[in-house]
Amino acid sequence: MEITELTPAERRVRDAFPRGVAVDFRTGVEAEDDPETGEGWGPERTVRAELLRALLVGDLREDGQVSALRILGARITGTLNVRYAIAECAVLLAGCHFEQAPNLYGSQLRQLNLSNSVLPGLIAATIRIDGVLRLTDCRISGPVRLGGAKIAQALFFDRARIGVNADGTPAPNDEAVLQLNHVAVGDDLWWPGLVVHGEVRLGGAAVTGQIQLDDAELHHPGATALQAENLTVGSDVHGMRIRVQGRVDLRGARIPGQLNLAYAHLSNPGGVALRVSSATIGELWLREAAPIEGGITLRRAKFDLIHADPAVWPHRAWLDGLTYTALLPHLPAERRLPLLEREEEGYVPYAYEQLTAAYRRIGDDDAARTVLLAKQRKHRATLPAYARLWGHLQDVTVGYGFRPVRAAAWLFSLLLAGSLVYALHHPSPLKADEAPPFSPFVYTLDLLLPIVDFGQERAYNPQGWYQWLSYFLIATGWLLATTIAAGITRSVSRQ
Repeated sequence: MEITELTPAERRVRDAFPRGVAVDFRTGVEAEDDPETGEGWGPERTVRAELLRALLVGDLREDGQVSALRILGARITGTLNVRYAIAECAVLLAGCHFEQAPNLYGSQLRQLNLSNSVLPGLIAATIRIDGVLRLTDCRISGPVRLGGAKIAQALFFDRARIGVNADGTPAPNDEAVLQLNHVAVGDDLWWPGLVVHGEVRLGGAAVTGQIQLDDAELHHPGATALQAENLTVGSDVHGMRIRVQGRVDLRGARIPGQLNLAYAHLSNPGGVALRVSSATIGELWLREAAPIEGGITLRRAKFDLIHADPAVWPHRAWLDGLTYTALLPHLPAERRLPLLEREEEGYVPYAYEQLTAAYRRIGDDDAARTVLLAKQRKHRATLPAYARLWGHLQDVTVGYGFRPVRAAAWLFSLLLAGSLVYALHHPSPLKADEAPPFSPFVYTLDLLLPIVDFGQERAYNPQGWYQWLSYFLIATGWLLATTIAAGITRSVSRQ
């Protein structure tokens, strides 16, 4: 375009650019300066995108001055197309109304600030920015494409609304509305208060600092709301009070600090609400979060700490291979076991072993035994009928060796019962002149203990149902002794 064709508003922009001076078209009246109403702005605050492109790719710098494109409250017509351009200046287009989605594909800028602007979309894949990319308070109805971008410092989307029309209704989009696959950010990804209707893609992204998602709202019901597979973060991911409708997919993520979802609301009924399989994360915080609506997948994930009340966990879970060091808050094993019983794959012994190890690390051996007992009971349901019967016997008698007091109680009860019966009805001696003096207590003890021989059992011969009682005591003694031996062996092997 010829420089002589410029309007008065465009001349202001041209003259200010070489010196980096800001051009402010705002009137100071909030309703009139709202960029949502930018379609009605007149020529006094309208700038053609062709001029902006000419300034960015041209050479209008003045000696001793630092050029910059700084415009506030303008209506920008046409398409700002600077793809593959290298602009040696910062760009500020704040509070502006864009008629067309800017095309910054493959370009290189010092800094880009589009805060409080209204755009139909943004094409900026593989962009290179030496400083900060700021889209604070932006309202973008169409997709934002930043895949493969490299931002040397921080990326700001705080309080932005993406995939949303001016009236607040979701804009129809057939693709992910926020695409940041394989983006590289040298500092933080700053998204508190972000509202997105549609899918957010962060797969393969690398963020040197932290990701801040507090109070964000992600809406993509029945589908993936946040796809962040193989995400790498330098410190933490904060999503306190985040509300998500749809699936959160963090498979293979690497987060050395916290994944903080305290007070969060995750909902994907009929599907998986949270997928963190094969991830390595320092701490998972679900403190005071709402009960998760949908399933949760933690297969092969590794955590140092999981902070979650049992009420948070959903009714469907995949836990095989989950590894963790500690659980908070400290609760009785009975409060933790229901989650393991919700495993979709059925009996997964590794999950019980992990919970047992967590209790043993804090010295709660009783809770650890409770978990191992629950493990045996769950395993029993997978066995044949005869093995289940034997398992029931071990459970009732000694709790699979984890409740040895039960065995003592059974033996003591049988010993008392047998002593009472045989005290009232002495069995006759086999050889009266050789039999030792009869002792009901020792005789019953001789029947119950299969290895110990006190000489009473061999010396006396009960008749009738008393003989059947002796057979019962002998058989019960063998079963109890075998079960106790199995429990002792299991206890020794655990040590």
